[in-house]
Amino acid sequence: MADLNSSICISSLHASAVSLIGEEVYDSTEKPNAAITALAEKKLGGKTVDRTIIYNPDAVALWVWQKYTEKFAPAMIRSDIAMPMLSVMPSVTPVCFASMYTGVMPDVHGIKKYEKPVLTTETLFDRFIKAGKKAAIVSTKNDSISLIFLEREMDYFIYDTPEEVNKKALEIIDEDKYDLVVIYNGDYDGTMHKFGPESEEALARLDKNIAFYAEMVDKIHTRLADKNVFYGFCPDHGCHEIDGGCGSHGLDMEEDMNVIHFYGIKTAE
Repeated sequence: MADLNSSICISSLHASAVSLIGEEVYDSTEKPNAAITALAEKKLGGKTVDRTIIYNPDAVALWVWQKYTEKFAPAMIRSDIAMPMLSVMPSVTPVCFASMYTGVMPDVHGIKKYEKPVLTTETLFDRFIKAGKKAAIVSTKNDSISLIFLEREMDYFIYDTPEEVNKKALEIIDEDKYDLVVIYNGDYDGTMHKFGPESEEALARLDKNIAFYAEMVDKIHTRLADKNVFYGFCPDHGCHEIDGGCGSHGLDMEEDMNVIHFYGIKTAE
């Protein structure tokens, strides 16, 4: 059994984002993250957010933040909250993102192993769409976020590389046409699987993930200056080293289950 460093599950993101746009949080989902609720009360004073922009870098573990804290300085100084979060089992990408964006556990949403079916359970994207808002996903092709949230009245921007994803994401923020934008980068995960979580190659990709988040937040502050914006750096699961110096995840162990999230709310100027 994992040594858990947080009592707050990644599935709480769903209800937090729903509540921040003034929509009802269903009893069937995980309750909102209390820290985000308190932050909203302090910064928004009862107002709702106009835009929600979530960045999902894959496999960024809590222990990586604890060991390489200085690397995360650009993310920390641009966020209001840095907090340990608890993933779900099995700690693999489609299962975790399904829980993050539905607000329910794998037994409820139905993805319980590494597979990528289209979810029929109501998601955060559906809640925004029902509220009359526009949603978009920006991701690399064949990855979980590109597949499990398909078949919805929203826009999908799917590219070959993380660099193309990041460029398009910044363009989307600049255009300001969407109320919800979810951005996925799987390059740290893919690199750590090959070379190990602490390899030079993987840490270089981590640096790029952090640099993009910093650029994303800076763009939010400049382009969306007149909007209330909820944003986050929200990994799905952690990682650990295995024999041969490679990386892996999926187990009920602290390295895989404990992740680090950053959250912020920018108020309209």
